[in-house]
Amino acid sequence: MDEVKRRVRKLKPLEKRIRWGGEEKNGASLVWDALFDVRETPTGKAKYNLAMLSSMDREEYKRVVDEYFARVYYEFYLENGITDSNIYDPSVLALLGLPFSAEERDIKKRFRELAKKCHPDTGGDSKKFIELMQVYERLTRVK
Repeated sequence: MDEVKRRVRKLKPLEKRIRWGGEEKNGASLVWDALFDVRETPTGKAKYNLAMLSSMDREEYKRVVDEYFARVYYEFYLENGITDSNIYDPSVLALLGLPFSAEERDIKKRFRELAKKCHPDTGGDSKKFIELMQVYERLTRVK
């Protein structure tokens, strides 16, 4: 568990270096804080706590680290005005249950699957359908 904690903690200064050249910006939040909680007693605010990370196999842990860097670079691009129509907000993709590496065709396919389930005409919840539409619009607006 200590080894996992050490490895995860090494990511924090790396994020600061990538996003701000090593110095932390006042008022800016770290992606690290939203994803990781390495305290013995987790607060429940982060997506992954120490127990979860320790129980992961190598491939699962690699996916978590890949997700982390996708979010870090997404924030870096936003902060520096770099726009690329092929980059989607990883947190919005997660709302659809898609990985950070999802492409346009993956988004459309997943949207259609969820729309069939959520649409009020097929017995779905209208509030969930509206939320789904808003998420899809956020993703397609990038184009």
